[in-house]
Amino acid sequence: MQPPKDFFRPLALGAPTPIREVPARPSRMIHFFDPSNAKMAAKVPELAKKADVLLGNLEDAISADKKEAAREGLVEIALATDFGDTQLWTRINSLDSPWCLDDLTRLVPAIGHKLDVIMVPKVEGAEDIHYIDRLLAQLEAQAGLERPILVHALLETARGVANVEEICGASPRMQGLSLGPADLAADRRMKTTRVGGGHPGYVVRADPDPDDAEAPRPSYQQDLWHYTMARMVDACATYGIFPYWGPFGDIRDTVACEDQFRNAYLMGCVGSWSLHPVQIDIAKKVFSPEPSEVAWARNVIHQMGDGTGAVMIDGKMQDDATVKQCKVVVELAEALSANDPELAASYQAATDAVMGGGSN
Repeated sequence: MQPPKDFFRPLALGAPTPIREVPARPSRMIHFFDPSNAKMAAKVPELAKKADVLLGNLEDAISADKKEAAREGLVEIALATDFGDTQLWTRINSLDSPWCLDDLTRLVPAIGHKLDVIMVPKVEGAEDIHYIDRLLAQLEAQAGLERPILVHALLETARGVANVEEICGASPRMQGLSLGPADLAADRRMKTTRVGGGHPGYVVRADPDPDDAEAPRPSYQQDLWHYTMARMVDACATYGIFPYWGPFGDIRDTVACEDQFRNAYLMGCVGSWSLHPVQIDIAKKVFSPEPSEVAWARNVIHQMGDGTGAVMIDGKMQDDATVKQCKVVVELAEALSANDPELAASYQAATDAVMGGGSN
């Protein structure tokens, strides 16, 4: 076991010093694109104005005969594009594939200075992160990079979920986790072919009417992913990294997509993947606090003063625990609106309506 005093030492001579705290940058949506697709590549500069994160995908959805084209396409796009405040990520091929090593040895020297995060698919334990950690340090040293590239792990197997805590704590590089429901469903032998969302057969049914055995019995669809998402969120919070919902595959069902994203948001996720531009707007809406929520939270913080004791606001008791909850909402709102004047204005207008211009 690595001693604590060595945890934040570079793993290679000349590699950048590991970070001690993950930057809390807006990442409401991780928008995937295929770097081998010229049509998609041409849209990247415009997408960079809309998305918090753009991710060049090298793994699933890229056929074997296009792996090299996708890798080279990502290099060209990264070098030619000014991403502004938008982060650039990539999802490399899995560690058991013949392409993973070439992904890293090509991308880090060529565009490591522009890559914020590398997403690693099908992570099953700390050993997978340790391998990536050391290799990245060697490549960063060789390339003369001044900051470390962060790592985002994708939970897609039962073993990965079982080891989620050790994965989160495996390296200072860990930026966050995403839940990959399709591969995870297959690995668990779940009987669903959907990519995210619920299933009409996964229900709880009301008891029979004792006075009428033939009366209809209402049923309520349940969330297949609740346990896994909650465990992922807890592990990420414990280790100071960020949880994300992964893909929602039915592009046409924007209502269910919004519901899935909102479930993730309410449980503590900071963002989700977007597979189509329509999902960018859904994620931006869902993972940004509602103006009314921000106004309420600011009002509670204001009325609570030093945060001790308790006050009654609109017939509801507020105390120090409430203030902590409200600070989560306010801090997120302020971070998201820092570079979004329209969002900032909506928050301020709602706050003024509640507090009469006495916002903080």
